[in-house]
Amino acid sequence: MKTWIEKYRPITLEEIKAQDKAVEKIKQFTSGTSKKKAIILNGSPGVGKTSVVFALAHDTNSEIFELNASDFRNKTKLQERLKPAIEQNTLFKKSKIILIDEVDGISGSDRGGVPEIIRLIKDTKHTIICTANDAWTKKLNPLRKICELVELEDISPAETKGILKEILKKEGTELNNELLNKIAIDSKGDLRAAINDIQTAASMENPNEFIVTSRNKKTSIFNALKEVFQDKTKNEILQVYDSVDMPIDEIILWIEENIPKVYNGIELVKAYQKLGNVDLFKGRIYKQQYWRFLVYENIFLSYGISEAKTEGEKKGFFKYKRPGRILKIWLNNIKHAKRKTIAEKYSKETHVGTKRIMTEWNEIKNILKNPTIQKQLKLDTEEIDYVMKY
Repeated sequence: MKTWIEKYRPITLEEIKAQDKAVEKIKQFTSGTSKKKAIILNGSPGVGKTSVVFALAHDTNSEIFELNASDFRNKTKLQERLKPAIEQNTLFKKSKIILIDEVDGISGSDRGGVPEIIRLIKDTKHTIICTANDAWTKKLNPLRKICELVELEDISPAETKGILKEILKKEGTELNNELLNKIAIDSKGDLRAAINDIQTAASMENPNEFIVTSRNKKTSIFNALKEVFQDKTKNEILQVYDSVDMPIDEIILWIEENIPKVYNGIELVKAYQKLGNVDLFKGRIYKQQYWRFLVYENIFLSYGISEAKTEGEKKGFFKYKRPGRILKIWLNNIKHAKRKTIAEKYSKETHVGTKRIMTEWNEIKNILKNPTIQKQLKLDTEEIDYVMKY
């Protein structure tokens, strides 16, 4: 027996629901107007990334050759598998699509990894489509530069419910409206999970006994910013950062960096006032240890920033920028860490405290530029470069 996921998978791009912008962008890509040679389909699990690829294959009469991120861990094995797929023409189809699924799953230890995908994109004549749950992860930076990025949005509860009702109608069955609402809401945009839930519930003797479990789904900072800056302000926005795997201090920097990209005029003033309140409560928390003030910090950072928009307005699309200050802080921390390891080596040989060496660094670094001293302290290449540069 077929699962309803497979049974009601869209056949053509026209049948894809709730992803009009993404579908339009894909059509433009296939028409040859894009300068890029590959696509990254980015979106949360269950929003239809794979369905889009199969629908595109149908519309373009293409064969799909599927790879997973794990295939790129060994360059030799990958080439053994890819060679026949790239060199052989398809027998029954017009063209071929190479699908690289879950490309963000490539680990830092992969010997082939992202460079091998980039090589493949440059060398092959076939269309390459990558799917990702988070295409904005740092390790995919080089890949994003040569790919057309297509964002698939989380499907709203109302859109999810509409799709579920269509499926139930085709199956000739019904579910209690309250249960249907709960499944649509708790799926949190994961249409695949919602369809699995209604199939399970419909198969039960008493569907009302079906227990809906809420998905504790992680979201990217980009999706959180979209909800705060672009969507209409609602009470649910107070939980927008709960599923973002990032410290609150870093989220503040993201908000600070992108406020002037989205807001202007009185909106900009109001947004910065709310951000100022965030900083005010943050100071009280640290100085007075009043941790209950965290709730106010969150209110201003979520609902407050969102409410700075003109009432009732829903903003268009914006490309959010990674805060430059985070990079500067990171670089400074790296520099400081390198200085500390050198100071510890110097301290061990001279019996002078590490803290004093760090304080008097400007004087001591002149001593450290002596090659004989560097050799005695066993400084590595990076430490020597640091001494000579800073």
